[in-house]
Amino acid sequence: MSFQAYIDNIQKKTGKSPEDFKKLAEEKGFLENGDLTVKATEITNWLKEEFELGHGHAMAIYASLKGKTE
Repeated sequence: MSFQAYIDNIQKKTGKSPEDFKKLAEEKGFLENGDLTVKATEITNWLKEEFELGHGHAMAIYASLKGKTE
């Protein structure tokens, strides 16, 4: 599955775009000035618990938070 397919599936499931997740991560203190302040595990655990994402989909959001776009 391509990175974009992961992002598309996440948006369909949650109604949230990568930009929405970035804002939520900032509110939670996971991002400061665009830089991650926590490890991947904290991000993936949050996404799995709050949005019921699988590990691969949570890692795609983590990658987008790190700046990956494709």
